[in-house]
Amino acid sequence: MPSGLPPIGDEIPCNSLSINTPLQIGTEALTLDFRGGFKHRVDVNPDDPDDPDDPDKSVCLRLIGLKYTAEITGEDYKAVGTVTIEQDEVDVESKSRLTLTQPFPPKYDCFLDLSLCSLTIERPEADPLVLFPKEGAQTTLIGRLTQYPRAVTCSSSRARSSSSTGTSPTTSRPCSRTFPAKSGGL
Repeated sequence: MPSGLPPIGDEIPCNSLSINTPLQIGTEALTLDFRGGFKHRVDVNPDDPDDPDDPDKSVCLRLIGLKYTAEITGEDYKAVGTVTIEQDEVDVESKSRLTLTQPFPPKYDCFLDLSLCSLTIERPEADPLVLFPKEGAQTTLIGRLTQYPRAVTCSSSRARSSSSTGTSPTTSRPCSRTFPAKSGGL
């Protein structure tokens, strides 16, 4: 592996903040401040060619923990609920990738698969609403990075969800087209 990629087997924790994250829940538009983080284990990328001259070397990132929480505030800025995004299943496929696109100065593309995560909306007047990504929905956090794992800026996330913990789909389809997270070194 090129020296710019983390060693195979490393477990890399990363704290994050995602301030002013838009979230649409049905007709309700929220702006939330998420705090939390994730942890990855670095795996070999079986699809990466074993060519030392290939500038685009990559590793798989196995998600071994993720949790972000944000408070929903009312008009008087008092907390009226929470939104939590967290890992709900074990990552057995390692779909996330970190690719070194330029060795010096280092540049990376990071694609984090969030299809294993759920979104929970809790409000005092209602039962918790737990939503999972709809199969085939785009649930990828994409980052263009200059350093890994510290001083990371992840640029966008797209996720749609249309089923709850019950057996019938819900008409509420939370959608966040961006997740402006600042990660590492926080």
